[in-house]
Amino acid sequence: MAQVPIVDMSPSAERPLVPATTPVVAAKPAPARATRPVAVRDAAVVSSNDLSVLRSKGLVVPVAGVAAARLVGSFSEVRGSRVHEALDIGAPRGTPILSVDAGTVLKLFTSRGGGLTVYAADPSRKFIYYYAHLDAYAPALAEGQSVTKGQQIGTVGTTGNAPPNTPHLHFAILRNDDMTKWWTGTPIDPFLVLRPAASR
Repeated sequence: MAQVPIVDMSPSAERPLVPATTPVVAAKPAPARATRPVAVRDAAVVSSNDLSVLRSKGLVVPVAGVAAARLVGSFSEVRGSRVHEALDIGAPRGTPILSVDAGTVLKLFTSRGGGLTVYAADPSRKFIYYYAHLDAYAPALAEGQSVTKGQQIGTVGTTGNAPPNTPHLHFAILRNDDMTKWWTGTPIDPFLVLRPAASR
């Protein structure tokens, strides 16, 4: 299967990788120089215990009919000025998107980049699951709703800034460090969780 060109829509895409403001050190323009490389956040900041807990949950691949063996990791790839920090799963438009775990829908959101998105928390609220570029939500899906593992929550699409000829799910996992700011958690590589044997 050909690898799908994908754009970054992880929740961290809303956060700059460098401070938003920098102090002015001179009135004259700075000399031209090469662009600074994008900083790659290492998945190692996530503890092996977090990975063990996620693996023990038996999360399902969030796109119906896609086997874990078909997944291709792309967590550390640079996409434009950002690191991907997610897993892209290509599938035909309209393919069911499944909840990877039981939990609660925190937010249904439409953004310029991610298009139709779903944020959901696991039962412990320690992990946040992010699904982006959906073509549609499942009927009656609502914020605050409980979902079961494997329940359909939407369909694969290209909403947001996804290329129109590459339908896919952009899927991310965050370790929730603060429930009042659950969207700012630490990214965890979904490939290491959903296809652990291939990632060791």
